[in-house]
Amino acid sequence: MDAKAPSTVAVLGAGSWGTALAALIARHGHDAVLWGRDRDTIAAIRARGENPRYLPGIALPERVRATEDLAGALRGADLVLVVVPSHAFAETLRTLAPLRPAHAGVAWATKGFEPGSGRFLHEVAEEVLGDGVPLAVVTGPSFAKEVAQGLPTALTVHGRDPAFAQLVADALHGPAFRAYTGNDLLGAELGGAMKNVLAVATGVADGMQLGLNARAGLITRGLNEMLRLNHAIGGKAETLMGLAGLGDLVLTCTGDLSRNRRLGLALGRGQSIADAVREIGQVVESVQTADEVMRQAERHGIELPISSAVRAVLHGEITPADGLRQLLAREQKPEYPAGLFDR
Repeated sequence: MDAKAPSTVAVLGAGSWGTALAALIARHGHDAVLWGRDRDTIAAIRARGENPRYLPGIALPERVRATEDLAGALRGADLVLVVVPSHAFAETLRTLAPLRPAHAGVAWATKGFEPGSGRFLHEVAEEVLGDGVPLAVVTGPSFAKEVAQGLPTALTVHGRDPAFAQLVADALHGPAFRAYTGNDLLGAELGGAMKNVLAVATGVADGMQLGLNARAGLITRGLNEMLRLNHAIGGKAETLMGLAGLGDLVLTCTGDLSRNRRLGLALGRGQSIADAVREIGQVVESVQTADEVMRQAERHGIELPISSAVRAVLHGEITPADGLRQLLAREQKPEYPAGLFDR
């Protein structure tokens, strides 16, 4: 796909992030076909030229076409961009696989793991789509609302095929949107998933009014947990020190547009998990992701005290106050044990 010429991108998932990316792609001169399952949402987008459920008041470019017909959305697409929650990722790939144009690679802006197995999403994609399909993940610090509004944003695209990663980045890159590239699928996907768990921790601390020092400490020690698990699975440390890790972590832990941070804030103020999720009204990835992060940690023998406490809080096993006491009661030790990141 030539990023300078009109081309067609099928964006699968008409939530806030899928809609924002479709708008971005259309502003850059491409035809964006936005597919969604919800008939009422698609009808509203067509009728009003905006997504009133997820991005109310933000007009979409004329080159965004909304449809509930998946085969029609994929027909003639030069690139497929999957933007559905992690629990729907495998099903969406299985459905699109026989409909995908032979020349079209598949990228995704989904963050998380496959529920139940803990597999990384690129592992799911490789199994479902086969070895011959170019794959890439789009990740980094990005709130859908700000992207839809055209505010400055920087993301990164990671894939094993450099030409395909560049093609995806070219479709996204524009005057107010910088798209970088990399080849570390493991590190990029770990950062995008794990930051959601850590955002709950910082949200809880802020909800309990523990102060800015506590927030900074949780972000920094949370990054340490990300680096330790990333090292164990074979990801690159520099990936997590960039947009896919540190950038996304800081945004999600400090920005109130983050659903995961808002969940933590509600829990820190004493709300129940059910009430908090109901009030947020959208998928909160951390509820499932915390289980999968700890599954990975246990598989590799890695201790992740913050992530472990978040999982216990989300399962109702301990209160946020109990989790805080457990973290503060841990023994004093070096910040980075010798040899931790030696290869």
